[in-house]
Amino acid sequence: MNARTTGLARFEQEIGRLNDILCAINILNWDARTKMPAAGAATRGQQIATLSGLAREMATGDIMRDAIEAGLDEVEAGGTDEQRRALLLTRETIETLRRIPEVLITQAAALRTRAHESWIQARANDDFASFAPLLAETVGLQRAIARAIGFERHPYDALIGQYEPGMTLATIEPLYTRLKDALLPLIDTVFSRSDQPRLDILERSFPIETQKAYARDIAVKMGFDFARGRLDDTVHPFEVSFTREDVRITGRFRENWLPGGLFAIWHEAGHGMYEQGVLAKFTRSAFTTDIINLYAVGGASFGMHESQSRLWENRVGRSQRFWELHFQSLQNAFPEQLADVDAMEFWRAVNAVRPSFIRVEADELTYDLHIILRTEIEAALIAGEVEVGELPSLWNQKIRDFLGLIVPNDSQGLLQDVHWSSGMIGSFPTYTLGNVMGAQLFEAASRLPTIGKGLEGGNYAPLRLWLGEHVHRHGRSRTPDEILREATGSGLDPTAYIDALAEKVRLLA
Repeated sequence: MNARTTGLARFEQEIGRLNDILCAINILNWDARTKMPAAGAATRGQQIATLSGLAREMATGDIMRDAIEAGLDEVEAGGTDEQRRALLLTRETIETLRRIPEVLITQAAALRTRAHESWIQARANDDFASFAPLLAETVGLQRAIARAIGFERHPYDALIGQYEPGMTLATIEPLYTRLKDALLPLIDTVFSRSDQPRLDILERSFPIETQKAYARDIAVKMGFDFARGRLDDTVHPFEVSFTREDVRITGRFRENWLPGGLFAIWHEAGHGMYEQGVLAKFTRSAFTTDIINLYAVGGASFGMHESQSRLWENRVGRSQRFWELHFQSLQNAFPEQLADVDAMEFWRAVNAVRPSFIRVEADELTYDLHIILRTEIEAALIAGEVEVGELPSLWNQKIRDFLGLIVPNDSQGLLQDVHWSSGMIGSFPTYTLGNVMGAQLFEAASRLPTIGKGLEGGNYAPLRLWLGEHVHRHGRSRTPDEILREATGSGLDPTAYIDALAEKVRLLA
């Protein structure tokens, strides 16, 4: 081995080994949420805890530290900007990880699988009381992790920063205010109209296997590569990758609610295309390794990842032109169920503004209200202003205040999302950030004639290739702000998102 490259080579070797362990954790988590028998939860949690402890030990150990320092000396003597970025990013994120005691990481990892299985059963049985002790344990661990990481103004900032570096409550709350100021009048405008879309056409009997086949076919048209991916069933849809060559998406279908399964698959396919589009040379590197979360992933942040899923789900999949082009094939798949429906009627139905208990099935205008209320609850939980036992009443009150709905049971209330069982407190704001970033990226891409022509004709390759060039290929080698500014000319700005929603309301009139 050449002496001048010894440090860099050692660093790349150590990062590769760390990424291998994190990919193994991803596989165990994927299996736990798709195939594992319920009885395996306790031992699976311990397996993941063991690997998580090993990963932390490897990341924070002397071998990694020495390799980073030697690598930095080498790049200062004559390296590339990419090498320097990899070394500095790794050193910075390891310093954050080092502040979290190993015992908290292993306890959280062991708890995650048990809590997830408990959540599945609690959700199925409408039994929050059975899940509450594990949720209380999760909240306690996340409070301790927030204290360990440190914060200036609010403990929730430490948790948000794990998923969206640099974001805090102080930066997110003004964004929420601006969105509420724009969304509420649009919602009022829609509800003031006498001609409301028909929703019964979405609630007929649609065989699940046919739904799945159709959703898969459209995901292929969008650009998801099933030669490097697969689709499985789960309780709460998600995407996970084990390098760009093996990217898994999952779905949840209901026979009597057609949009739920279709749009969930296209959402997850958006995540999947991001991972499949990361440069091959970044495989097993610092740019596909989230060290703070001990997670193998190519996305620049959770918010940037959501920008891709929400873009394909909503900016493409819920567009008028999309259904002008594709409704005939859907009608062919369900000839009896949709015999009395036309493309415009169906488009209006899947864009209907209908306050919903379920976040993942919420319409675009009310979706962010779900995120805002969850953020408020999480921030209060982490600050110790609310305890787990108070959550059902608090949740139900906020749903009433934000959406005007009376929650019928906990399964459709605070038990609906997988995030708390997974310990992902602090991740909800990334969904709204993703909505905003996705709209900015789509608006910038749509200025190009080739992309506009492609969308008009149902050719999604130009859009996917543009996203690949400006977002996907970078992996974690660019920050979300750098990606946004290079691709759109500005930092985070909700104008394009608000304009897109206002235009849709106009078209739906």
